[in-house]
This record gives sequence, C-alpha cells and structure tokens, in this order.
Amino acid sequence: MTDDHNGGPENTGHEHVPSRQRRRFPGISSRTYEHPADRSALVALRKLSGFDTVFKALSGLLPERSLRLLFLSDSVRVSEAQFAHLNTMLLDACYILDLEKVPPMYVNQDPVPNAMCIGLDEPIIVVTTGLVELLDEEEMRAVVGHEVGHALSGHSVYRTILLFLTGLALKVAWIPLGNVAIMAIVTALREWFRKSELSADRAGLLVGQDLRASMRGLMKIAGGNHLHEMNVDAFLAQAEEYEAGGDLRDSVLKILNVLPRTHPFTTVRAAELKKWAESRDYQRIMDGHYPRRDEDKDTSVSDSFRQSASSYADNVRNSKDPLMKLVSDIAGGAGDLGGKLRGKFTGQPGQGGQGGQGPKEQSGPDDGRPDARPDGEGPDDGAK
Repeated sequence: MTDDHNGGPENTGHEHVPSRQRRRFPGISSRTYEHPADRSALVALRKLSGFDTVFKALSGLLPERSLRLLFLSDSVRVSEAQFAHLNTMLLDACYILDLEKVPPMYVNQDPVPNAMCIGLDEPIIVVTTGLVELLDEEEMRAVVGHEVGHALSGHSVYRTILLFLTGLALKVAWIPLGNVAIMAIVTALREWFRKSELSADRAGLLVGQDLRASMRGLMKIAGGNHLHEMNVDAFLAQAEEYEAGGDLRDSVLKILNVLPRTHPFTTVRAAELKKWAESRDYQRIMDGHYPRRDEDKDTSVSDSFRQSASSYADNVRNSKDPLMKLVSDIAGGAGDLGGKLRGKFTGQPGQGGQGGQGPKEQSGPDDGRPDARPDGEGPDDGAK
C-alpha cells in the first residue's frame, strides 16, 4: 500500500524526502510503469541473431572503470556540497520508487539539453548543464525520476552498449560488410531504446506526480525556454496532426526519420504520457495497486507477450496513421487492396474503396468479411 508523507522516510537511509506531499511506492516493480512495447522490443532484441555473442563479448571489454573515471575527473558529482538541489531530487526519486542504492549523478558541461543513465555493473546518471539551465524545479524532478526509472528497469546496460556500438560502427564503416551486423544490432537497440523512453517518462511522472510539469519539460526540450510563447494543448495537437496527417508516403518518411534516433519525437512522448496519466492503470497505481518486485520471479513470460501483442493490436486498430490504417484494413479483410494502396500513396480515394463503386466481389453473399471499414472501431483513445 502506498503512503503519503510530509516527514522523513523510515529505515531507508535517505535523509531527504520530497518538498511537497507525494505518494510513495514501496517495493514497486519496474513492470508497473514499463510500456508493453518496451518489454516486447527488448525480447525481440535479445532474439536477434548474434546479439548474445556481441553482448557477452562487450560486457567484458567495455571500459566501464574508464567511463566512471572520466565523469569523476571531468564532470561535477552531485552531492550535498555540489548541486544540492539536484541531490535532493535524486534522493526523493529513489525514495519514491524505493530504489535502495542511490546511483551517482554527474553534471556535465554541454549546452545541449540531455540526460542519460549508463553503466554495466552499476548505473550512473549524467545530466548536462544545458538541461539544468533549461528546466525549473518540478520539470527537473520529472527528468531525474525518468533516469531513476531507467536505473530501476536495468536499462543502463543496453544504453551503454548502444553508445559503444554506435561509435564502433563509424570506425569499421570502411570495411566491406564490416558494419552490417553491427548496424543491425544498433538499429534494434535504438528501436528498443525509443520504447524504453516511454517507460521512463512514466517513471518520471510517478516521481514528480505533476503531469503539467512533465508536459512543460518536453515542450522546453522541443522549443527552448519560451513557455510564454507555447501552449500544452497546442503542443499535443501537433502530435495528433503528426500521427494522422498525410498519406502513405508520409508514413514511410516518419519511419525513416525516426530510425536514426534514440528517443521518440517529443510531441509523441507528450501524447503517450498524457494518455497513460488519464488511464485506469495510472489511477490504480496511485491508489496503491501495483506489481511488487518480490513477485517478479513469478511473472509469466507468456503473459507479458500477450500484453505486448494486445498493446500493439490496439495501437494499430486505433491509430490515425495512414500506414496503420492500411494494416488494419488488411487485417480486417478490406476489399480492393490495390485501390486502397493507390489511394494511400496519392492521397485520393481508392477505386472500389467506398460504397461498392469498384468491381464486384466474386465471393458468396457471406464470406465472413466485414462490410464496413474498421477505421472507426472502438473509441478513439489516441493522442489528444
């Protein structure tokens, strides 16, 4: 059961608690906030041919001690004596998510707003000066919670390997076929990491417990420190326009645009987080009903697969993206596929796609296929 608090934590070793009343989640499992697509993408990554071999090899070769020494020597370590306000946020986040061992946190001089959680044996959190200067206290609290969520989920291991492989791919690019296998793994890692960001955004909301602050932080990352010129509702409307706009050509361009990225687009992250914050699942967590870590060993892998498959199916069915609508049409047995393809690529209605204008079906009067397009099935629970 969760508990509200204004005083100090009991028997945790943390000396600081949140500056305002927030709910705590003792023994919370990372399964509570992990996006189904995050778990399924990680499973797919582990099944990728050659990944286990590369992973085992890199685990022993990556210069983790060198990495730690680099940050220790050329960054500022957060503590009671340095960046004390960030130290308090870090302790708060670990207290709320019940992470017993507080990971070391560093501030690195870099004007680009960024944060990451890396490390093989133990996670390290790094935030840039650009991010610290950009965000206010509540926005920064959500970011720190985001990174603590990565640590609790064990994401730092794969993030570290992704950073190493990205650099390695550049070094061996001149070798014929030398980077093909590496880039396959890098692409799969990026796909997983984009999904893991959605999970960590949820962890950040559980820590900050202020949806508007989370939204503001994402807006600032997208548009800079000009809140007086921005609007959360208009920002979320961009996500809806991005998802629904254009034809099939735009859907393909969206895929190509996102492939090199480790993070989803900020408008998409904001819309996903808002949808989760308004869900029954989030309310149940806030009411104290969530999976515990001591139950993780009894978790069924097949149940996780089913949840992931159900999530993907819902996304496809309810998506406004032209490509996802086409997939839904095909899955629903929509007629005149050729006409629909032409229409999706040209932005014009396909022949035979509406009202039976095209060639008549050759099947019997009831061939088991729906007469209506499934575009409008179920409530529209997409990005708002």
